[in-house]
Amino acid sequence: MSRIISFSGDKEFARRLDSMIEDSGYKNRSMFLRDASLHFANANLGDDLSTMDVDSVTEGVLVIFYQHGVESKILDIRHSHSIQVSSYNHNCLTESHTCVDTMQIRGEAGSVKDIVERLKNTNDVDRISFVSAPMREVGCC
Repeated sequence: MSRIISFSGDKEFARRLDSMIEDSGYKNRSMFLRDASLHFANANLGDDLSTMDVDSVTEGVLVIFYQHGVESKILDIRHSHSIQVSSYNHNCLTESHTCVDTMQIRGEAGSVKDIVERLKNTNDVDRISFVSAPMREVGCC
């Protein structure tokens, strides 16, 4: 059930908000503000791996940009018992001459953090990021 939550802002704030909503493709303020609030809260209240308790379970998407020669290390991660990989995708980005792998993963925050740190310190890994899923009490799944 929806609840109405309101707040006030000056005209300039409302103008900038409407501009951001339009630029982002959202159809209304409510959906934009809901997602923006959840994103802000997750970013500031422990959604980041560095602030998560090492034993807490997290899930999300691991994105790895790399050059050829790293595949065996990624394969080792996919088959390790420290995380569960429920989805994996590999793509070659022809404009940037870069490989990118995405993995939907689940595991203890400490294990995910170790994997991210290990890959950050691997030659020919250009960039790595972990985007954790927002944690909710109830939802679609």
